[in-house]
Amino acid sequence: MIPVLGLVAGLAVGLFLDPSVPVWLQPYLPIAVIAAMDAVFGAIRAILDGIFNDKVFVVSFLSNVVVAAFIVFLGDQLGVGSQLSTGVVVVLGVRIFSNVASIRRHLFRA
Repeated sequence: MIPVLGLVAGLAVGLFLDPSVPVWLQPYLPIAVIAAMDAVFGAIRAILDGIFNDKVFVVSFLSNVVVAAFIVFLGDQLGVGSQLSTGVVVVLGVRIFSNVASIRRHLFRA
């Protein structure tokens, strides 16, 4: 119940305060969101498998976001930012779909 309340509170704060993202951070935000989604779907899968650990989730969440943002930053410095961003999105997208497929198998036995 606490995560749901946190989500609702975060959405309400975001809608009422209407925060703006600094220009220098804008290329990294979509990649960070996808990396965070990967960690969340991995956590849901771990809950259904009965192996969830909150410390592993926090470390996975933070490390996914930092590593994905660093790869995009490195790509920007090398002049190939869009190619590395695409690579990160593809890899994390495959992981997200794999986790969602596992979640679906748990929930629907299909």
